[in-house]
Amino acid sequence: MSELVSTRIRSTAAKLGLPHLAEGLAQYASRADDAKMGYLDFLDLVLAEELAVRDDRRFRQGLRLSKLPHHKTLDEYDFAFQPELDPRKIKDLASLAFIEAKANAALLGPPGVGKTHIAVALSVAACRAGFSVYFTSLDDMVRQLKAAEAAGRLNNKLRTYLRPGVLVVDEVGYQPLERAEANLVFQVISKRYEKGSIILTSNKTFSEWGQVFGDEVLATAILDRLLHHCDVVSINGPSYRLKNRLAAIERDNTAA
Repeated sequence: MSELVSTRIRSTAAKLGLPHLAEGLAQYASRADDAKMGYLDFLDLVLAEELAVRDDRRFRQGLRLSKLPHHKTLDEYDFAFQPELDPRKIKDLASLAFIEAKANAALLGPPGVGKTHIAVALSVAACRAGFSVYFTSLDDMVRQLKAAEAAGRLNNKLRTYLRPGVLVVDEVGYQPLERAEANLVFQVISKRYEKGSIILTSNKTFSEWGQVFGDEVLATAILDRLLHHCDVVSINGPSYRLKNRLAAIERDNTAA
């Protein structure tokens, strides 16, 4: 390939918004020569590489905007430590069919069993698949909505929780809410109903949500919309955090 043609292709690629092609043209041409590619194979190579770069860039941007606390995957989850949890249930969720259907997923269980880990892992997979994701604890969401309401900006702030394809609400039930706060949560749940997915984690059973939300009727209304299309996974096992803490203590005692 002549230098003139190479320069012209790089310029055209840059104008078309294909920066990776512009930067890697010489490498692609060399690979094509080594493999004795035809024109169509070379074009397929170039387009596939550009698409892969764009997908990776979009994925990383999605992770940044998601506010996820970490980016753990299901491969890092120790299913052997939770023998009562059927891995097939989680793998079914990882297919993201429930997100495609704008349904919900609820992960219930005591603290430390890996509910947030699974919620984050599903969120990372959703980001990879092109869905927009936003992560928040229930307490932080309520705090943000209350502040916006006091400032007369509630509708604008609600869009933060209504816009993403997947809203992750962590730690439902750790702090009881007042009725006015619970009503803000109801607005989010009801406005997202059949329009976007929710992944939530809770240390409370659904029968205890009346206490969490300070009103049995309001809790029932929230559950009615949340559970209409929802996969519920209960994790009733030992705590990972306690396991790691005990292991650390044992190491310290052994070293001593």
